[in-house]
Amino acid sequence: MAPTRSLQVKLPGLDDVRSGYRGPAVCKVVGVTYRQLDYWTTTGLVRASVRSAEGSGSQRLYGFEDIVQLKVIKSLLDTGISLQRIRAAIDFVRDRGLSLREVTLASDGTTVYALDEEQELIDLLKRGQGVFAIAVSPMYDQTEVQITELPSERADSQPDEEAPTSPRRVHPSAGTAT
Repeated sequence: MAPTRSLQVKLPGLDDVRSGYRGPAVCKVVGVTYRQLDYWTTTGLVRASVRSAEGSGSQRLYGFEDIVQLKVIKSLLDTGISLQRIRAAIDFVRDRGLSLREVTLASDGTTVYALDEEQELIDLLKRGQGVFAIAVSPMYDQTEVQITELPSERADSQPDEEAPTSPRRVHPSAGTAT
């Protein structure tokens, strides 16, 4: 049987810190309105890490980690957690220098917990609280798949100066972009 060849996808905003995604594309992947995204960015819940808005007509650019964080926030909102509690949970993760990839978020419907050891989740369940958990690592994988077809743009380009770029596929044996 011949070995299968797979294509390796270069995702703007994941490997290239100078490329990212505009708000409308991010909203589509995350499942939120542009108004929600703008509010969350303006109030500091999330930030456009590739390029922030600098005056009228400028576009924010969000990186891969930003999109995953937005998906986590949306998942928590969908389970009924208040935005205030979500903000506290995100601050907890940020303040400790943790990556969302390394934590599991759990909640009893009132409090959001950041768990980094399976034992802690078991302890919560023993107390009889109904707890749900969001494993963030699979969100990374899902987001990688979703954004492969989104247009991205370089942060150092002017809004109308350069057309958004398409994802580049790299063949692992050749090491060149196609």
